[in-house]
Amino acid sequence: MKKEIKTEIRIQAPAEKVWNILTAFGDYPQWNPFIKSIEGTARVGSKITARIEAPGSKGMTFKPTVLVFDPNKEFRWIGHLLFPGLFDGEHRFELIDNGDHTTTFIQAEKFNGILVPLLRKMLDGGTIEGFRAMNNKLKELCEK
Repeated sequence: MKKEIKTEIRIQAPAEKVWNILTAFGDYPQWNPFIKSIEGTARVGSKITARIEAPGSKGMTFKPTVLVFDPNKEFRWIGHLLFPGLFDGEHRFELIDNGDHTTTFIQAEKFNGILVPLLRKMLDGGTIEGFRAMNNKLKELCEK
């Protein structure tokens, strides 16, 4: 059972500025409407602690493993609900330098596992709304 959601937004700022705001995890409680916190050191192979609160949900805290941490380009992790194969999410933030002092910011997640069909409505609703809310707030901060 698989599902992917993907959002993107064009930001009028260079990739370095977008990256600096995206990876200043200590500031998330002040601005991020979707990912309320990230704790730990983001380096490939390490576990971080993330708190996500999608609109209309109670939210959840989980400990994903960092898969990619490529400055100014990509940050990606994989998390599991209870154990692998039940409900897994590979979350990706990608920054594309458009060559004109703008950045295309992509936020996407690939979901796998036996619970995906049961959670499809939540993913198509609150989760994608949370992605968009975060993208819009990131754009607003970067363009100040």
